[in-house]
Amino acid sequence: MKNIVIFASGKGSNAAALIKHFSNHPAAKVCLVVTNNPSAAVIQAAHSNKIMSAVVSKDFFGDSEKMMRLLQAVQADWIVLAGFLQLIPPFLLQHFPNRIVNIHPALLPEFGGKGMYGARVHEAVIAAGKTESGITIHYVNEKYDEGEIILQQKLTLAINETAESLAQKIQSLEHEWLPKTIEQLIR
Repeated sequence: MKNIVIFASGKGSNAAALIKHFSNHPAAKVCLVVTNNPSAAVIQAAHSNKIMSAVVSKDFFGDSEKMMRLLQAVQADWIVLAGFLQLIPPFLLQHFPNRIVNIHPALLPEFGGKGMYGARVHEAVIAAGKTESGITIHYVNEKYDEGEIILQQKLTLAINETAESLAQKIQSLEHEWLPKTIEQLIR
């Protein structure tokens, strides 16, 4: 049984999709949700599914001894970033090589990097006049959104696409493909 830890900063819809997918799964389970936002709705998503959560400060998150103690306490095997807005420190990358995965709401390498999340991404895609967008699931490295791509799924933008309508379409792709992709990686 592999233990998955989710790092999230917001409402947690991708975390909820992962939790649902891996509940009663024979090969893996979500054992902890880590957030840097004490008011993040992802905390409720964890608790309503009887999964522990940890709210960590920036100092705690950057402290290798404290963070590793937390992750070792739950015997973490994989880390999945689901809307987590902090750069992953080198000690985590070293301890979990090719076992930290992120989902990004656009087709990388475009529309990625520091500050590119949520509505900002969708607004940038529309402003650039793109006819398609999608999701990118990738390994995490030392830079925002630059790790090796594992999977991309595309969709076509409507003529009158808005950031809100695009966000809904992207979220559907995320909820479908993130759990399946993590399952394939773990197996």
